[in-house]
Amino acid sequence: MRGVVFDGKHVQVVDDLVVRDPGPGEVLVGVRAAGLCHSDLSVIDGTIPFPAPVVLGHEGAGVVEAVGPGVTHVAEGDHVALSTLANCGACADCDRGRPTMCRKAIGMPKQPFSRGGTPLFQFASNSSFAERTVVKAVQAVKIPEDIPLTAAALMGCGVLTGVGAVLNRAKVDRGETVVVIGTGGIGLNVLQGARIAGATTIVAVDTNPAKERTALLFGATHFLTSTDGARDILPTGADHVFECVGHTGLVRTAIDLLDRHGQAILLGMTAPTAEASFPPAAMFLDKSILGCRYGSSRPQKDIALYAELYRQGRLLLDELVTETYPVEDFAKAAEDAEQGRVARGVLTF
Repeated sequence: MRGVVFDGKHVQVVDDLVVRDPGPGEVLVGVRAAGLCHSDLSVIDGTIPFPAPVVLGHEGAGVVEAVGPGVTHVAEGDHVALSTLANCGACADCDRGRPTMCRKAIGMPKQPFSRGGTPLFQFASNSSFAERTVVKAVQAVKIPEDIPLTAAALMGCGVLTGVGAVLNRAKVDRGETVVVIGTGGIGLNVLQGARIAGATTIVAVDTNPAKERTALLFGATHFLTSTDGARDILPTGADHVFECVGHTGLVRTAIDLLDRHGQAILLGMTAPTAEASFPPAAMFLDKSILGCRYGSSRPQKDIALYAELYRQGRLLLDELVTETYPVEDFAKAAEDAEQGRVARGVLTF
């Protein structure tokens, strides 16, 4: 079968991948669409260290082809969105409704794929850049069949992370003010999360002026090409500032833009050893810096919610898909993503 493989130095589309059958508590999914997220590119450029060789991809949707023993919530033929959260469901964090903190879901890559007899790792417990993948049953979330799979694919990462950061982590409330730095796939979902939450002033910041139209569509009330003008709109600062770029200097900027009792939420992925600086005295006005993993999401609950919001016209998914590419055109899709030409490019099988 076809898939996108990174060997530690080079990435290529291959046609000789093999994936094993699902075991107990697992699901085999025929992937139909997979969003290309910057996290995939960060594995290639080394920003996210990951063992190789690895099958890339972590934002996908498809159709269940087989289930292992003990799986009852999905069946062959069901349409599913895939999450990256292979949580155990039994630890204290899972029991408290914090599956993103499950220690058994972090840093334990498996090798369900092989190529020419050589095992390949699975990226983010998902590897959606393959025609078929095996995931834990908890990662396969059943969705209505009237949701296009190209749109549904984006719920598994970009939507869970961006909208989840607003609703679950920051808990943005009606009438509050928000600044979003960076309007890529994550930033656009933060924008629409803020709109859904009822924020009244939502300032989008991106150095690319061509992104203004899309940012306004997703929920921004203002668009700036620099954070310099944010104080003109919000003289006392913002209740919430989301850093969606992964630049250490912008972490300081996010903190500087906060009002009293404001929150800076860090979503952009920096290099593991990168450090940011800020004046601690600025925090004594009850300001907070919040990390956020995967939108503090509960995928089985949240994806079902986002699917319903999509069907009501309140959550935009189709508008996120700027371009679709056959998997063989991965290089073109990656180039378009790196150059900021797309909100989200989606690979299809």
